[in-house]
Amino acid sequence: MQNKDERYNRNILVPEVGVEGQEKLSGARVLICGAGGLGSTVIANLASLGVGSIGIVDNDLLELSNLNRQYIHNLSRLKTPKVDSAKAWVQNYNRDIRVEAFKMRLNERNYSEIVERYDIIADCFDSFESKFLLNDIALKTGKPLVHGGVCEFRGQVMTIVPKKSACLKCVMPDTDAENYVPKGVVSPTVSLIASIQSMEILKLILNMDDKLLVNKILAVDALKMSFKTLEVQANPKCECAK
Repeated sequence: MQNKDERYNRNILVPEVGVEGQEKLSGARVLICGAGGLGSTVIANLASLGVGSIGIVDNDLLELSNLNRQYIHNLSRLKTPKVDSAKAWVQNYNRDIRVEAFKMRLNERNYSEIVERYDIIADCFDSFESKFLLNDIALKTGKPLVHGGVCEFRGQVMTIVPKKSACLKCVMPDTDAENYVPKGVVSPTVSLIASIQSMEILKLILNMDDKLLVNKILAVDALKMSFKTLEVQANPKCECAK
């Protein structure tokens, strides 16, 4: 068994974390939906922080084209399930963490038993259809959702707290989720957005509610090094406002 005080010493030295915060991290349960680009960095960050229980949902096999941004995977795991590759990485990196791998396509019929085991949901999916599904799941279960999206040099992060904040449908009501066409993306942009997601998850775990991107979207243009925080509000006609 590793020496936890030594491993997490630099976490504990941060006044906002301390011993009490590290204990909260150890007891936290986070479900990461997507083990690709965003998921890779979120998984690595949460494992580094010492988040005690991590669930990973993904239905894809690892492809060579994934490796420009999905760095917890490697060549030896090509054509294997991403969730198994991600789980192996975490177990090799930090044996104190409990990891559950769910190789499946999440949908309205199968999410309940999985989501109920976790406190926070991280949206690391790469399609709008899946992102809106997670939005609906968060509203139905009351679980906080940390949304992240990325494309080329741009990305966004938003934290959704059911019954307390605007949701994804409030800010993107006209998005055509079914006809989404994947675009290119570079690794630094992905890692940047996922690291911001990870920070939001950390703040949720440490109960820093007033520091969260709630009713806000952080829009990032990494090419211009532009960071804009946009204020948003719940649509009175949206499900999240009822």
